[in-house]
Amino acid sequence: MTRDMSYEAVMARKGEIMRKAIGIDYDKFESGGIAFDYERMMRETGYSLQEIQKIQSETGVGNTPLLELKNLTKLARKLAPKGKGARIFIKDEAANPSGSFKARRAATACYHAQKLGYKGVIAATSGNYGAAVASQAAMRGLKCIVVQECYDSRGIGQPEIIEKARKCEAFGAEVLQLTVGPELFYTFLILLEETGYFNASLYTPFGIAGVETLGYELAMQFREREGRDPDAVVVTNAGGGNLTGTARGLMKAGAQSQIIGASVDLSGLHMASDIHFNRKSFTTGHTGFGIPFATWPDRSDVPRSAARPLRYMDRYVTVNQGTVFYMTEALAQLEGIERGPAGSTSLAAAFAIAQEMDEDQIIVVQETEYTGAGKHIQPQLTFARENGIEILLGDPTEEIPGKNIILPKDPSYIKKNELDVNKLRKSYIKNCIHNNNVERITDEDIKFLAEDTKSSIEFVKETLNEIGVQY
Repeated sequence: MTRDMSYEAVMARKGEIMRKAIGIDYDKFESGGIAFDYERMMRETGYSLQEIQKIQSETGVGNTPLLELKNLTKLARKLAPKGKGARIFIKDEAANPSGSFKARRAATACYHAQKLGYKGVIAATSGNYGAAVASQAAMRGLKCIVVQECYDSRGIGQPEIIEKARKCEAFGAEVLQLTVGPELFYTFLILLEETGYFNASLYTPFGIAGVETLGYELAMQFREREGRDPDAVVVTNAGGGNLTGTARGLMKAGAQSQIIGASVDLSGLHMASDIHFNRKSFTTGHTGFGIPFATWPDRSDVPRSAARPLRYMDRYVTVNQGTVFYMTEALAQLEGIERGPAGSTSLAAAFAIAQEMDEDQIIVVQETEYTGAGKHIQPQLTFARENGIEILLGDPTEEIPGKNIILPKDPSYIKKNELDVNKLRKSYIKNCIHNNNVERITDEDIKFLAEDTKSSIEFVKETLNEIGVQY
């Protein structure tokens, strides 16, 4: 009998496809309501942190340098009030084989796929993760397919995404480039079903556990070098896995560092819009992913996402596109370090936040990424101009995403915007009620919601009262 391959039919059997492609029965973690056993799901990766470190070391992943940005620190102190200006560090994850921290996720996923006997891996991503999976698959002798959202309906592709496709292909992956829209997940499911390959999702427990080594390593390096933990760790936030894994690793090291998420402000642009697709200059680390995934993490390509940023986030800030471009150039010209845009997002935020902190404090940007032809500032700004975006010099806080990019006219204009984390927490709770069709929730659900939002039982009950839900 011929299997029904219509969009509706494929989506209807996505649970069955996922179980076969990941080897995880997510149902056993469910409680029947909103709650599920998150920590059990993470434990059942079957690997300790030390085992994951060993797995990663087999393919040259991890043990990346910790660098102090002395010149940027001096600049921040010139702009800061007297006695302010924390020391700024970066963890140079561009030193990983594929050029980003996502090699940590991919190393664990590809090892597990090989261990379970899968012949290949598939990743749905337009970002650095595709290159990471392709690199690790090559080392493990696995086939690799990367599915990308690359073009708008005119067939015009974003330079950064095209650059990443080149890197995937260089590592031997087959790259399927699609136009923006719902066909990405549909195509992804069909490929998983037809090939029988492993779903190397960004959001599995294996992927997030892979990032835990970054946070743990960072804490150990600071203790060896400075005799202490950093006061604040700034993490570029998109789907939430980077922040979740780093925070969990820091916690496993016993560190009490403040966890700050940072995203590029792309408010007003819809990520699934054909019209908006090429009117943004950032393909990751922006609010178009950061806000939706924070307030509903289970929108991902697995039944339950292991990336749950509100569970660990203390603060969430945004910076403008022009500010990130400026900081990318400042890093290159003041520190002699040329890196890509994702890490520069959290670096821009760290530069602003450092000016609020005392001189004897430490703030660290926990990742950098490789740069390349499509990732450089000039190709991005040229592409923006070609799409009708005005490039200006002035105050980036006046920037309107999709209309202009405003580069700071001097470093004093590098600012961050503080988001209301409690508002995000309330949005997440409301989404849990709505998406689970719940009218009355249990004490177990309330406890889970408090843990998943890093809040309290009282906060959850207050939110439930606001929306008229019984408990």
